[in-house]
Amino acid sequence: MSTLICNGDDETYPLHECVFGGDVRKLSSLLRFHDVTRKDKHGNTALHLAVMLGRKECVQLLLAHGAPVKVKNFAGWSPLAEAVSYGDRQTISSLVRKLKQQAREQMEVRRPDLIKALSQIQNFYMELKWDFHSWVPLVSRILPSDVCKIYKSGSGIRLDTTLVDFSDMKWERGDISFIFQGEKPPSESLTVIDNKVKVYQRVRYEETENEIEDEVDILMSSDILAATMSTKAINFSRAQSGWIFREDRKETVAGLYKSDIYTITGIVLESRKRREHLSTDDLQKNKAILESLTKGNTQNLDTNGEPVRRASLNPPPESAIEWSSYISAPVGEYPSLGRELVYKESTRNFRAMIAMSDDFPLSVEMLLNVLEVIAPFKHFAKLRQFVAMKLPKGFPVKIDIPILPTVTAKITFQKFDFRDDIPEELFVIPDDYVEDPLRFPDL
Repeated sequence: MSTLICNGDDETYPLHECVFGGDVRKLSSLLRFHDVTRKDKHGNTALHLAVMLGRKECVQLLLAHGAPVKVKNFAGWSPLAEAVSYGDRQTISSLVRKLKQQAREQMEVRRPDLIKALSQIQNFYMELKWDFHSWVPLVSRILPSDVCKIYKSGSGIRLDTTLVDFSDMKWERGDISFIFQGEKPPSESLTVIDNKVKVYQRVRYEETENEIEDEVDILMSSDILAATMSTKAINFSRAQSGWIFREDRKETVAGLYKSDIYTITGIVLESRKRREHLSTDDLQKNKAILESLTKGNTQNLDTNGEPVRRASLNPPPESAIEWSSYISAPVGEYPSLGRELVYKESTRNFRAMIAMSDDFPLSVEMLLNVLEVIAPFKHFAKLRQFVAMKLPKGFPVKIDIPILPTVTAKITFQKFDFRDDIPEELFVIPDDYVEDPLRFPDL
C-alpha cells in the first residue's frame, strides 16, 4: 500500500486520497473536519472512488457520515451506478437503502413549505391534455393521449388519469386517481387508487426488506442507464408567421389564453448505457427476469420458498493506478478504476415549441408545487423538470417536451377554474375499495 499524505490543503482532496489507499483509520478521523459531499477535479466524490475501487469499509464509513448517493460525476454516473458495475451485492444494497433514506429526509425538509404553499393557493380545477408523438414513422399512430383532471383543495391534490404508466414504448391504460392529503402523516399522505378494480395503494416512505432486495436484483440484472435532458445550450426565440411580412407568431390556446409562441432549440437528449457487469447469458435471460420482478413476482424460489437472490460478481482486478496518476489526469480522462466499460451512448437534438401566456391565472411557481406532489408519475416528473427551466415571460399553456428518446409529448392546459366548491369526498378513499400494497410495483 502506498504511503498517503492526507492533509487539509484546499487544493488537495484528503478524503479521496485516503479512500484511494484504503486508509480507513485516517479517513475516519478526517471525516470530522472535511466535507463528505465534495467532488474532485473529475467530479467524483469520495464515495464514487470507494465504490469503484471496492473499498467496502470506506463505503460504509462514508455512508454513515451522510455521503450523498444521488450525486453524479462529470461522466453522469452516480455511486450506485458504479456499485452495480463493480457487482458487490452488499455494497449495492447499502447504497439503495441510503438513497431512499436521503430522499425521505429531503422530502421531509421540503414538506412543511410545500404544504404551506399549497394551502395559500386558491382552490381550483384544471385539465391537462397529453398528446404523444414520435418522429419514427407509424409509431405516432399507436401512441396514447390523455386528459388529466387535477383538483386542488386546501393542502390536498387529486389527479385523475387514464394513463397508468408509460415507458419503453409500452403503456398501461386504466382509471387511476392519485390523492395527496397534506394534513396527514407522511405514511398516509400519498394514495393511488385503481377505480376500475376498486383497490388502493399507499405510497410508502419505507420499503420492506424484500422490496429492497428485489430492487437490487433488478439493478444487477439490467443495463446501467443514464438519460438526461441537457439544456446548457437552450435558446428561446419568437416564432415567426407570414411569407412576405414576417411577424411574431401569436395563438389563442384552448380558445382562452392569448399566447406568444416561442421556438426552443438547444435541448439535447443524452442516452447512455453500460453493461460490463452482464454476461452473454445474462442478456438472454434478463428480459423474462425483469418482467417478472417489475410485476411484483419473485422469479425463482429455493426449497424453503425463499427468493433466490443474484450473487455478487467476482471483483475486477485490483487497480494498480496510483493516486498521483489519477489526480493528475486531464479532467474526466482518468484511468479506469473498476471494470472496463462496455458503453454505448446516443444523442438527439430536440426542437420544440412553447406557448407563453399572461392570461393564465396560475403562476409557474404554483404549478411547480403541484407537480412536485404528483412527480411519482414519470411523465409529470419530466414536465416539472421542463417547467423548472428559465422560461420566457408568462405561463406555459402549451409545451412540447421529450418523454423518451423517440417520443415527445404535447401538453395543453385546456381548462382552469378557481373553485370554492371542490367536493371533500374527492379526497377520501371510498369505503368499498380494498387496499392492495402491490397494485403499483413502481410506486
